[in-house]
Amino acid sequence: MEKHIIDLDAWLQLPAGQYVKRWEENLFDQLTPDIFGYHALQVGLPQIDALRASRMPHRWIAQEEAERSFGNPRVAVLHDFAEFPFASQSLDLVVLPHVLEFAEEPHQILREVERILIPEGRVIISGFNRASLWGMRQATDRLRKRYYLPKEGEFISPARLRDWMKLLNMEVSATHFGCYAPPFRSEKWLQRYQFTEKAGTRWWPVFGAVYVMEAVKRVRGMHLIGPAWKKQRARRAQAVPAVNQVNKQTHE
Repeated sequence: MEKHIIDLDAWLQLPAGQYVKRWEENLFDQLTPDIFGYHALQVGLPQIDALRASRMPHRWIAQEEAERSFGNPRVAVLHDFAEFPFASQSLDLVVLPHVLEFAEEPHQILREVERILIPEGRVIISGFNRASLWGMRQATDRLRKRYYLPKEGEFISPARLRDWMKLLNMEVSATHFGCYAPPFRSEKWLQRYQFTEKAGTRWWPVFGAVYVMEAVKRVRGMHLIGPAWKKQRARRAQAVPAVNQVNKQTHE
């Protein structure tokens, strides 16, 4: 069971939350159309539509029972995120918006993601950056019990997350940072500091309040040799390719 994902739900309705939501959805809109395949899954936070620009024909959102329902027909309600009801090697893309930092067992969630992804499948993860002005304010606010970000989050640094991914043979291909405005509470002041997006990207890129990490599932020893592959296809002309079997299981 997730800790207090509902706290994050309420926070996303605040000015700072709306700021983060806009930035992340715009970035997801840039990343997902170029990832090809048939099956994509977003885990948690249906109020951030990470797959709205994806071209994949089959897209789902996995939501926990504790989260608020949005009446979306694509939403599948799960008991928890530690075990997904998908066959191994059946999905092309999995997106985790702010899920790991609010999870009781983030490592188990990543293991499940690795299990359900096909070889060369993609995962995209977003999180709050501890090494930012927002992260510094959160650390200070803990002493005063007056939090700027959701208080239950255990924020994971990009370097630490990269190490976790490496252990699962997930190769990080890119990490994007954003939301460089200072941690103001009012919409007016956040808007006034919108110029920091371009400045931050250029001058202090790794200190954005939010990061989005892309990774690819690598399978060691998996090589396709042209002539041998052609001979095998000739001998098995009537066989059903394994990828079609996986897709058929997913449809069922």
